[in-house]
Amino acid sequence: MAKGRLRLGVNIDHVATVRNARGGANPDPIRAAILAQEAGADGITAHLREDRRHISDADIEGLMAALTLPLNFEMAATDEMQKIALRHKPHAVCIVPEKREERTTEGGLEVAREENRLAHFIAPLRDAGCRVSLFVAADRPQIESAARIGATIVELHAGAYCDLHAEGHFVARDAELERLREMATYADSLGLEVHVGHGLAYDTVQPVAAFPEVMELNIGHFLIGEAIFLGLAPAIAEMRRLMDTARG
Repeated sequence: MAKGRLRLGVNIDHVATVRNARGGANPDPIRAAILAQEAGADGITAHLREDRRHISDADIEGLMAALTLPLNFEMAATDEMQKIALRHKPHAVCIVPEKREERTTEGGLEVAREENRLAHFIAPLRDAGCRVSLFVAADRPQIESAARIGATIVELHAGAYCDLHAEGHFVARDAELERLREMATYADSLGLEVHVGHGLAYDTVQPVAAFPEVMELNIGHFLIGEAIFLGLAPAIAEMRRLMDTARG
């Protein structure tokens, strides 16, 4: 059943990537977050990686102080990140897999094989008032495990769907889209709130935005790239338009 307006979370990690390529203070990801807030984003996402390759600890401090929108704090399931999240108590924490050698998050979290560890890891976060999201593949066992350990949300990894579209493998793309749709419905039936993220762009967002069970899309790299050509506010406005059209 339809759940209402589809939310857009804007990930500002790669503003920090550009800043860090040269050092210094520009461009400022906190300024980008405020612009995204003014442009119609419903939330801001920031991933504090173990190696601090883009977002820094000071960025998280600044975002918590500056934003009136919810902050979705992406993090690996490590003691260090748990302590940081418990200190700041963001609106939401999204637990993601993390490997030092990867350029970006290249897969879903392995929940089914790590149920006990992850259940103990997320319990203090949930008790602190954070909404706990697990970033998972569109895979039934992972979703079932997420529900069992007490996650509030699953964010389904859309990377395979987006990659197949970009490569022109349209039959396989459509099969992957159907898998996302089925797993969104299944997760919703288990009482989980459903988000989708990773790789979504103007030409891939509408089929996913049309899924009535999906409550939020988290989009970052594409929007920051489009901002180079259009400006951040127009880039977000166009994504918002496409999402609303698909949902309508």
